[in-house]
Amino acid sequence: MVYLTRRERFNAAHKLWVDDWSDEKNRTMFGKCANANWHGHNYTLYVTVKGMPDPVTGFIIDVKKLGDIIKEVIIERLDHCNLNLDVDFIPKNSQPTTENLVILIWKELEPHIQGCSLHCVKLVETENIYAEYFGE
Repeated sequence: MVYLTRRERFNAAHKLWVDDWSDEKNRTMFGKCANANWHGHNYTLYVTVKGMPDPVTGFIIDVKKLGDIIKEVIIERLDHCNLNLDVDFIPKNSQPTTENLVILIWKELEPHIQGCSLHCVKLVETENIYAEYFGE
């Protein structure tokens, strides 16, 4: 089995907030992420596929095609958006955390990956925080 990873980047804003909680409880739980005026991140997205190389092309998947899929299905829908308000595949009642985003990105990408399998979606939020999802 061979694993191939494509990296893409996007910028987006979000806020972590539970409407049913007090301001104090939100700030205690989410800290700066509960900023009333939002905050943003420069995200890095890694999409890893797995499969065996085609005997003729040597590809698991054409990386340009993989890049086009990621850009069309994910990046164009997230880049320079407010994750709480602007993205149709993020439920309005969910927190746009890195953990939730990797699951949602997987669900959006998986139907478009053909000839190989989606193995991992990794989303880096900061230099110290990232989440990975393996479809489990």
